Formats: sequence, structure tokens, C-alpha cells
Amino acid sequence: MEISLYQVDAFTDEVFKGNPAAVCPLDAWLPDEVLYQIAAENNLSETAFFVPEGEGYHLRWFTPTTEVDLCGHATLATSHVIATELAHGTKNISFMSKSGELKVTCEDGRYTLDFPARPPKPFEGVDMVEASIGVRPLATFKSSKLMAVLENEAAVLAVEPNFDMVAALPGDGLIVTSKSENYDYVARYFGPHCGIPEDPVTGSAHVVTAPYWKGQLGKTKMVAKQISKRGGVLWIEDKGDRILMTGHAVLYLKGTIYL
Repeated sequence: MEISLYQVDAFTDEVFKGNPAAVCPLDAWLPDEVLYQIAAENNLSETAFFVPEGEGYHLRWFTPTTEVDLCGHATLATSHVIATELAHGTKNISFMSKSGELKVTCEDGRYTLDFPARPPKPFEGVDMVEASIGVRPLATFKSSKLMAVLENEAAVLAVEPNFDMVAALPGDGLIVTSKSENYDYVARYFGPHCGIPEDPVTGSAHVVTAPYWKGQLGKTKMVAKQISKRGGVLWIEDKGDRILMTGHAVLYLKGTIYL
């Protein structure tokens, strides 16, 4: 069996930046065991698999160890593959996923993801978060992911987490975030519990951070930067129950998997 493989850098317009995702189009679903093996072999933060379904696609995402219920950068990467490699000129894409229907608009090399908002609530866990990252947060919150608000961008950049302790925290990994002088806010995301020590750019983190910063900044439209080593920029619009995230993508690799 041969499976097409694409590797796309998402939330950037330059190779070697943003977040790399593997994208594998399928005619029909393979056994889950095989999907896990491919994702582990790719060893990227996410591998996206999709099959045609109705007028859109059924989309699933796998880390090297775990299937996840929402992934922004691999959805953007998949959209880029569809719009530029498989169905040239596509403007609107509909995906069915574990998080319901996700719509993507493609325009002038930019992709806007329409994702469910996941507003965070206060979390009484400042001490345990402080122990895991070595700095005391101003406040901690929890939604699908934990979120720690730090004093400034320098504090976010300086975080050197204890990954074993972060992996033991409740929730789907830990976001650290702060206001920014050059952007509306910055963030980093750690997911050692699912095989991702630090994710370069994480769409599913910003459906948590955006509602918080909307309230703090009084803005519905924001520009955020994930300040990982590779880095990536997201243009965000908070529409209440939905978060729109816009970014670029660039193709890095095309190949074939032989099974």
C-alpha cells in the first residue's frame, strides 16, 4: 500500500518556522493501530489523516502517542494541501471531527479556521503550576487546557518547565501567556503528557487564551504570537462561541509512505 505524505509548516509563510504537521489523505480509514504507527514514525507534534465524507472530509489528528480532539495547525496544514495540491482553487472546506464541524476559508494564501471557543475558568492551582514552571503565575485558569498568566513576555520566554511535573497537571497540557508590547498577547504551550514537550504553534491553545484576553483587553480582534523557538503568528477574532484564527502555511515536503 502507498499513502501520500505531505509536510506543511503552519502559521507561517516561511519554511523552518511555524509548526510542522504531516498530512495523509486516505481513500478510507485504516485501522487505528496503523494510524498510531504512522504518527509515531512521523514524530511530529501532529499527523492529520482525512477521508472524503459528503461534501467535505472527516479529519483526525494524532500526536506521536495520542489521538486528540482538536488541532489548529494540522487543520490549517490539511487545508493548504487540499487547496493547493488536491483541489486547486478551493475556497471553503468543511471538516467533521471529534469537535464537530470545523470550517476553513481559503483566500489569497491565508486560511481562516472556525473553531469552537473554550473559555477558561479560574483554577485554584497556582502553587502546583508554580512548582512545575519555576515562576509564580499572576493567575491560573482551566478549560480543556490549563492556562497560567505571567507578568510579561520576558517571563513567558524564560519559563523552563519540569516536563514530568507539567505532564502530571490536570487538563490537556499547560499554556503560559502574557500581554505583549508588539502583539496583543504571547503564549507558549507544553504538552508532554501526549508526547509534545513544547508545541511550536497551537491553534487549540488559542481557543482558550482568546476569550481570556478578549476580556482583559476589551478587543474582539487580536494578533497573537506563540513565542516558541520556531514561532508563529495568529490573527484572531473572538465571536463568542466561535474563534476565528487566520494564518499562512507553506509546503515543505511531499513523499510516499510504503506499507
